[in-house]
Amino acid sequence: MNKETQAISENMGQLAEDAQALMAATADVAGEKVAEARKRLAAALARGKDICSRAREKVVEGAKAADEAVHEHPYQAIAIGVGVGAIIGYILARRCCRDRD
Repeated sequence: MNKETQAISENMGQLAEDAQALMAATADVAGEKVAEARKRLAAALARGKDICSRAREKVVEGAKAADEAVHEHPYQAIAIGVGVGAIIGYILARRCCRDRD
């Protein structure tokens, strides 16, 4: 999932750069429709940056909280991990057995 997140982040950064380049390229183009489109694009870029920064802050907060919880209760965290793994393994084993029949 880390690779997917990184790819999405890179794609969003490239999209923002392309949008800014488009705005710069159309800066000298006259016309009411172009001006309106540039305003909407600038607003969308600003909203996107704001959403991205808030999401990043929430992810960091969540990671810190999870890290603290694991450090405060290491044995419970291990037990939860083993339990979740066992449940997933059981479900996958049932699915594989059913597919063979």
